[in-house]
Amino acid sequence: MTVPVVAAAKPAARTSVARDVVWLLWQDKVAFGAAILLLFILLCTVLGPWLLADQARAVNLLARNAKPFSLDKGWLFILGADALGRSLLARIVVASQNTMLIAASAVVISTVVGGLLGLVAGYTGGWISATLLRLADAIMSFPSMLLAVIVLFVFSPGVSNVILVLAVSRIPIFLRTVRAEVLELKERMFVTAALAMGAKTDRILLRHIAPMVMPTVINLAALEMAFVMLVESGLSFLGIGIQPP
Repeated sequence: MTVPVVAAAKPAARTSVARDVVWLLWQDKVAFGAAILLLFILLCTVLGPWLLADQARAVNLLARNAKPFSLDKGWLFILGADALGRSLLARIVVASQNTMLIAASAVVISTVVGGLLGLVAGYTGGWISATLLRLADAIMSFPSMLLAVIVLFVFSPGVSNVILVLAVSRIPIFLRTVRAEVLELKERMFVTAALAMGAKTDRILLRHIAPMVMPTVINLAALEMAFVMLVESGLSFLGIGIQPP
């Protein structure tokens, strides 16, 4: 009597990460629409200066102060024109790269510095934590816009100064958030086990605690990115942001 051989079922092919992300976004139509809009903005940021740099600088006196939402002067003037007849749409698209780079640089600096200080403050405690918290409170006692205005009024409003002052104003946010997370994480069993095995402080912070804090820090950085962009735009409106050209 022969035993029938049953063919082993082939393992289902694992879907790609990109397909999984798209499927998850599709479950929430608002999130899917927001992702499409974000991708479009990023494409404009990357390709805009290459495609519309000449149009952003071109002077057209016939289109001076053109009204928005009109196609009489062409699609480039859908948002109107300035006093020299330059397309506002082209200028916004081209300038978006500077705005994104400045905001991203400021957030990265504040994330790294504030995150490291928060790890140290939360894990060590004592006078180190108290000193860092008092410094953070001193910085947070000034509104970010006011602090930026004072610093940039004293120093020249260049790109590096704008990035530095925006980064310093947001460091306390990351410091206090990471410190609060570390205060809870350092009491868990995996930290106690690492200490029992003789792990050093830097290894515990960077290899065990930091990965657990990273999701919170990433979410906070995304929120701070939008806030920093608004502050930078406000500084430009006041004339102490990025200077022409």
